[in-house]
Amino acid sequence: MNKLDKVNTIVIEKTLKLDCGKSISNFPIAYETYGKLNENKDNGILVFHALTGDQFASGINPVTKKEGWWSYAVGPGKAIDTNKYFVICANVLGGCMGSYGPSDINPENKKIFGTDFPVITINDMVNAQYELLDHLNIEKLFSVIGGSMGGMQVLQFISNFPDKSHTAIPIACTASHSAQNIALNELGRQSIMADSDWQNGFYEEKNKSPAKGLSVARMAAHITYLSKKGLQEKFGRKLQERDDLKFSFDADFQIESYLRYQGSVFVDRFDANSYLYITRAMDYFDLTKQFGGNLSKAFQKSNTKFFIISFTSDWLYPTAENREIVIALNSLGKDVGFVEIKSDKGHDSFLLDVPDFLSAVKNFLNTSYGKINEKRI
Repeated sequence: MNKLDKVNTIVIEKTLKLDCGKSISNFPIAYETYGKLNENKDNGILVFHALTGDQFASGINPVTKKEGWWSYAVGPGKAIDTNKYFVICANVLGGCMGSYGPSDINPENKKIFGTDFPVITINDMVNAQYELLDHLNIEKLFSVIGGSMGGMQVLQFISNFPDKSHTAIPIACTASHSAQNIALNELGRQSIMADSDWQNGFYEEKNKSPAKGLSVARMAAHITYLSKKGLQEKFGRKLQERDDLKFSFDADFQIESYLRYQGSVFVDRFDANSYLYITRAMDYFDLTKQFGGNLSKAFQKSNTKFFIISFTSDWLYPTAENREIVIALNSLGKDVGFVEIKSDKGHDSFLLDVPDFLSAVKNFLNTSYGKINEKRI
């Protein structure tokens, strides 16, 4: 995996007690910012990334040399307008783009952690990123926003820090990972661990890489991000640069070639152990259980204004699971808006050019920010 030569990091000196019972201190969190923090320091938006994302939400990613994962949404004049807002995005704890993760050195034995790295949770990720606010001198954020695993972090952030953000936008997410999604993540993890080059997680010190296993994990996951209709319309049963079947196990169909490509480019930018740790964190996420089976209690102390977004063709985090969050907030009489966006692009809709989605985010942010400023006047 490519390493970054230069990355913006802060070192968290204070001790962070993890949910697994272990503690870490003096650890790095990598982050990027977009736009400028205004004089009132009230225009900050903390963006949480999904499983395979990173801190490079917009602009050109220095590793992939491609546009950032949320370039459709974040930038000058876009839905999350960096001419207006100060956007912060950090690489999660356990990640592989500069934040503390399994590729770092274990201070106890001076070797690469590998699978000796402690198991982390969404809660741990959020608590680590919270330290960025002090570093950037932000007392209160204007908004926290994220899709998929990023949405889980939004929910956890508001639960942990009920007065730290005026607004929250969880997108295409859930308050607890379903059995189906745990099963799909386990499929990916097993494909990595079945690769002989995984070496029980200590492949880096042996100059190996479980690239085949990680590639298959990415292929399997990528299917879940799309929709049946979207796949059919884009690929159908079209053959790959030939007129007839080859009668072999080469990529006969375009969809096969597409998935193989997605797998091959992924291994160049992502660490296999990070994939294990982050998917595990997603599987452990259960905000309802954290509050004794009552999701409403997670938001009881917060006056944050919520805007929850789902997509019609998302079968990974279906609208029903998003509505459960709406119901929990409504039961407390909280300020919550909800929209289901029509899209045939599946779960990945929040990452793509879906005009109704982008305009919904932009309108909510701009209207909410205007109201906050009106109150000041």
